[in-house]
Amino acid sequence: MVQVRAAHPENEDGSVNIAQWVERLPIAPDPIAYEQLVQACEMAWQADKSDQSNENAWSEHYSAYRTGLEMAEILAELQLDQDSIITAIIYRVVREGKLPLASVEDCFGSSVTQLVEGVLRMASITPLAKNDQQVLGDGHIQSENVRKMLVAMVDDVRVALIKLAERSCAIRAVKNNDKKREVVAKEVFEIYAPLAHRLGIAHIKWELEDLAFRYLQSDAYKRIAKLLDERRIDRQSYIDEVIDTVLTELKRVNIEGLVTGRAKHIYSIWRKMNYKRIGFSEIYDIRAVRILVPEVKDCYTVLGIVHTLWRNIPKEFDDYIANPKDNGYRSLHTAVIGPSGQVLEVQIRTHDMHEEAEFGVCAHWRYKGADKKARSDSYEEKIAWLRQVLDWHEEAGEESDIQNAFSANINDDRIYVFTPDGHVVEMSHGATPLDFAYRIHTEVGHSCRGAKVNSRIVPLTYQLETGQQVEIIRGRNFTPSRDWLRPSLGYLNTPRARAKVRHWFKEQDREHNISTGRLLLEKEFKRLALTSIDYREVARKVHFNSVDDMFAAVGAGDLGPGHVLHAAQSLVDGDVNKQIELSPQWRAPSSSRTQSDITISGVGNMLTQLAKCCKPLPGDAITGYITQGRGVSVHRQDCTQILQLQEKEPERIIQVDWGEEQQTYPVDIVIEAYDRHGLLRDVTILLASENVNLISVNTQANSNDSTAILRLTIEIGGLDMLGILLSKLNGLPNVVNVYRVRVGMH
Repeated sequence: MVQVRAAHPENEDGSVNIAQWVERLPIAPDPIAYEQLVQACEMAWQADKSDQSNENAWSEHYSAYRTGLEMAEILAELQLDQDSIITAIIYRVVREGKLPLASVEDCFGSSVTQLVEGVLRMASITPLAKNDQQVLGDGHIQSENVRKMLVAMVDDVRVALIKLAERSCAIRAVKNNDKKREVVAKEVFEIYAPLAHRLGIAHIKWELEDLAFRYLQSDAYKRIAKLLDERRIDRQSYIDEVIDTVLTELKRVNIEGLVTGRAKHIYSIWRKMNYKRIGFSEIYDIRAVRILVPEVKDCYTVLGIVHTLWRNIPKEFDDYIANPKDNGYRSLHTAVIGPSGQVLEVQIRTHDMHEEAEFGVCAHWRYKGADKKARSDSYEEKIAWLRQVLDWHEEAGEESDIQNAFSANINDDRIYVFTPDGHVVEMSHGATPLDFAYRIHTEVGHSCRGAKVNSRIVPLTYQLETGQQVEIIRGRNFTPSRDWLRPSLGYLNTPRARAKVRHWFKEQDREHNISTGRLLLEKEFKRLALTSIDYREVARKVHFNSVDDMFAAVGAGDLGPGHVLHAAQSLVDGDVNKQIELSPQWRAPSSSRTQSDITISGVGNMLTQLAKCCKPLPGDAITGYITQGRGVSVHRQDCTQILQLQEKEPERIIQVDWGEEQQTYPVDIVIEAYDRHGLLRDVTILLASENVNLISVNTQANSNDSTAILRLTIEIGGLDMLGILLSKLNGLPNVVNVYRVRVGMH
């Protein structure tokens, strides 16, 4: 953890002694740099002080000026350059409007000004949402905010480091502020601790995680802290014994190594306890040592020594030197049964690896003069994912892709697979051969028609695992399929591959996309027996100016048919403001109905029943008919029977709307298939797995062409649920077509 001084050197009047403070920084500035640092401190001091009406109150206040000094100390520990230190000193007074950017540029030039502006842009990702919303939010605005942060970081990674320092100070400062503590902790935990992890700065990540965990879950934090404290003396004695043993063995083989006890931060203990569902006593790395050696070959020599001294625990060895983590972390990890039968974790790495683990990109950051930046290959690799995300901007079809890519690249587990030539390719967990094809090259993905894993042909939906060799089978005339974009089918599980497929469809002829989109939607609406749909209203509902624009978006893969269906479902009785809330969970089958199922406009509570002739579902446009002695019978508006009644008895026709309670409703569907043994069994098993109640079934087999028709009456919760179920039934072997029956319709 960064060592920040408990108090700044002060003058007799309580102000910070700037000269002494600059001299104590763990950097060696030249005379010109020294003067600029002093000037920055004085400028921040005057700006902050002049903004305070009560000077005595200000002297006790955790001021923007003092925050800037603490930020500078953190960055100095990271060995950042002079411009970064100056930016840290003045950033808070600029952000709070106490110092204009024009004054900053006049005194320190454009380099510092650009850094300040970059950190200010990063401040825009502060979550506006409460606890019941996603931290990064959703929709266009938050996606743009994430993009701003990424752009700033790619331009200059120092911006992210300065922001991390500022958030470190913020979470320290809210210790006694109950109002701000939870908000700051949640922001730090969800955004900045993962960012520190991605940039490989371990000690900042640990501090941010532990403090956020302490504020968000104080009881769990205190419980683990108490358990650690109770065993501290015994644990230290045990570690000292292990260190002596290891040093003796290193001396015997002439390896100059540094052996230390390794502190385990509290949040990582809690996370491992919850992830593995184990108790505190089962955490292997409570007792841990770290061994630093000069060269990589020494790491494996020491590993052999450790495994000779003590018996290793199976499945508790990780070689992050051969397979580094996604943020560049390298080390050997093993767990052994140490002295007295106690479990001991051992980390083995070189001094350079340790420097990288502690300081991440900062370990590779070098400056030549005030404006020239020399970046190592390792640094470029560590932020290459940022550049990839920016490249996706031109290809992504949906705003959520950028946000998903950001969170996925930070938090996803990684797998490592091989090309036929033996090259290692890093992929996110859950990646398929099709994701792999697009990872290799866009054209390889576009022309992919199959794949082999370890010389065995596998489906394109197969999920890859570490160590497998993947070979893509390409076709000369093959092009992407729109099915690849359907999440339920599982062809693509990485945002970048989906973006490339969407981009391919967007590049196709617009007229072709319009035609394709129209056919897709008409087929979907026909399948669900939706006949009275106003496409203009649907297009407006999904935020398109015209019906053709909506068709083109569907044809290009930018807009899923499911989104259009959901929008159409909400257009009840021509009023686009009436939303039908449908539960995402299946309701237990129920054949009973109450008057609360239907809202009767202008009449009040009346007995209602759903007409058996047309069997309306939530989302269908409906009309009520006042019967004699049986209350109101509810029909679909395009039902033949209700159309006849409107002509004969218009005075009995009333307006009705769907209620908001979760219910299930009977609906008739038809399954057309080639007959085979076990077809009906497979259908009933699928319905049972989806918790769908089957009311009746009728089958007809034609021996002449070996076809079968199944007519089913089921209970369903709404149109969106029906659409999902029809897709799954259509995926059964030998099934040709599945659709809703329009009984009593024209």
